Formats: sequence, C-alpha cells, structure tokens
Amino acid sequence: MPLIAMTREMGSLGKDVAAAVAERVNKQVVHHEIIDHLASKMRLRKSHVIRFLEGKSGIWERMTTNKTSLSIYTADETFSLAENDQVAVIRGWGAAHLLRPVPHVISVRVCAPFELRVKRMLERLNTDDRDFVTNEIRLSEEAHGAITRRHFGISWQHSDQYDLVLNTERLTIDECADVVLNLLDDPTFQETPESQRAFRNLALAAHVRAALRQDPRTNTIRISITSEEGVVTLAGLVDPGQEPKDAADVATKVSGVKGVVNQLRLAALGARHIVEG
Repeated sequence: MPLIAMTREMGSLGKDVAAAVAERVNKQVVHHEIIDHLASKMRLRKSHVIRFLEGKSGIWERMTTNKTSLSIYTADETFSLAENDQVAVIRGWGAAHLLRPVPHVISVRVCAPFELRVKRMLERLNTDDRDFVTNEIRLSEEAHGAITRRHFGISWQHSDQYDLVLNTERLTIDECADVVLNLLDDPTFQETPESQRAFRNLALAAHVRAALRQDPRTNTIRISITSEEGVVTLAGLVDPGQEPKDAADVATKVSGVKGVVNQLRLAALGARHIVEG
C-alpha cells in the first residue's frame, strides 16, 4: 500500500485529516513518536528538541543543538517509521520531502487561509488572545521554513513540492480523506519492485549515515553514501586523523548491509579547507 507523508500548517486541520485517513485504512499515523529517539541519540531533553523544532528555543538551546545531527537522525528515524507496515501516515518532520523520491509515497500538504487558521486556533485554545495565537502560528511556520530550506533547499509552502495540496477552507476533513484515499488506488503510487528498491536504497543510506554519526570514531566525517541492493558505497575525502577503514567498519555492522565499497581517501592537510573555502 502507498505511504502518505503529510505536512500541514498550524490550524489547517491537517492533524485531523491524517487521523481520518489512518482510521479508514486501519493503520497508524505517527508524529511525536520520532521525538523520543531523536532526543536519546542527541543526548538532549525531549522538551529541548521539541522547542528547537517549533522555533521556540532560546539562545542556549540553539547553541547546543547540532543541526547536522538533527537532520541525519531525523532521516534515520523517518525511514525506520516508514519501514513499519502498520504505519499509513507520517506527519511532519520533513517526511513529505525526505520520502518524495520514493514512487509509492504520496506527499500531501494540508493548508488553509491565515485568518481562518487564526480563528480555528482561538477556538481550539479557548482564548481571545489573538496576538498570542498569531505569534504561535508565525513561529511554527518560520521554524518549518528554516528546517526545509536547510535540509532540503526548498520552500515548504510551494505546491510543486507535493503530489496533493488540500485546502480545508473549501474541503471538510472527510472530503480531504476521501481525496487522499482515492490516490491509494492510483496506479502512479502503487508499490512495485522498482519503488521498493528505491525505498530500500534510500533507507539503508540514511541508516548508515546515522550509524557513522553516532560512532565516536566517525561522528565528524562528511562523505557521500549511496546504497544499491544492500551494497553501500562510501566516497569522498576524510580529514587527517580519521581512518577510512573505521567508516567501513561502522557501515558493515548496520543491519541490511551486505557489502561495503570503500572509496574514501585521506585528504592532504589543508585540502578540505581549499575545496570548501
């Protein structure tokens, strides 16, 4: 069955649309589940990670959050969730963009006009503090925008980044769910041996990258990682003091890796600075 990767604007009812879709296919929708694993791998409090992702972190929290690690571990956890057959919808955390290269993943954006979203949030929070609600929505959007620009080089609100855009000003939750469910039967999004292979290749590369980030021998390494049918290729330059064989050793131990092609080379002193400068 196709997997749905969904993003939504605060107050757009995207959470409700995701829940309705998952309920109809009798499977799970996941969102917050990723946070516990992210916080554990980054050795941070769960609240710290949530505040950073929502754009509410203070100076100290921003300074102590490694954005590269966050990106790597988010990708790793997202693919792990997508590997679970009981999951129908992955909501948020860049899943719609991260999984978009996989043919059997439907990327969905749920949106609504700003004023309508403010009205809904005022009602949901049972408050008349319009300034507070407006600020919360803008913080959420700025944080989401910053993350997708940094990790994917795109604007998350551009409709061409999605297979389906739903405006809940015009469509009810049930109508939105109907549209999504109709795509589940569309031949374009059906799982095929080719789409499954594409997913496995991307997932394994993400798992290897996360393993390298977590191992103290390789946690600062910056290399190219590709996978093809369980064979992982490591390519690029490693800094003096880093050992190419350590990266290969870490990659070999990742579940699903059948072989490692190690094309890493040791950079001459100062070479990376010249290339990246």
